[in-house]
Amino acid sequence: MEAKIGKFFDDIGSFFGGGDQIPWCDRDIIVGCEREVADAGDSDERKSECIMRLSWALVHSRQPEDVQRGIAMLEASLANNSSSPLQQREKLYLLGVGYYRSGAYSRSRQLVDQCLEIAPDWRQALTLKKTIEDKIAKDGVIGIGITATAVGLIAGGIAAALARKK
Repeated sequence: MEAKIGKFFDDIGSFFGGGDQIPWCDRDIIVGCEREVADAGDSDERKSECIMRLSWALVHSRQPEDVQRGIAMLEASLANNSSSPLQQREKLYLLGVGYYRSGAYSRSRQLVDQCLEIAPDWRQALTLKKTIEDKIAKDGVIGIGITATAVGLIAGGIAAALARKK
């Protein structure tokens, strides 16, 4: 019984706290990745790998400006269009993470769907898609709750005003 009660409170905490399984990245990792990009030299392949690591770190950051930087880097990289399908899949996934972190859930879902067209069974993308859909559903439930509360307060206010008139 205690286990069920504990799980109930964990589920409620997860509902209101976000509870996604996407990792976060600290500022010191981003700085290290920036240093790697600067030290990459003339090798295009090495520089590309370093930029992908930096993009990963940026879209997983807790700082919105870092996430936006990561999105911009990945979009510019995708526009280049010289990627293999595997690299394109990775970039689409990371863009999906970035847009999820910035709250653009519908754009994030579109990108994950594109990613899944390339690799339909890719577990990371499937997990992100479920996380996005859960977040959209949760936001809808919270929005309905706020609306119902507002309507209830207004109706209660009108009822109280009418009761005072009589």
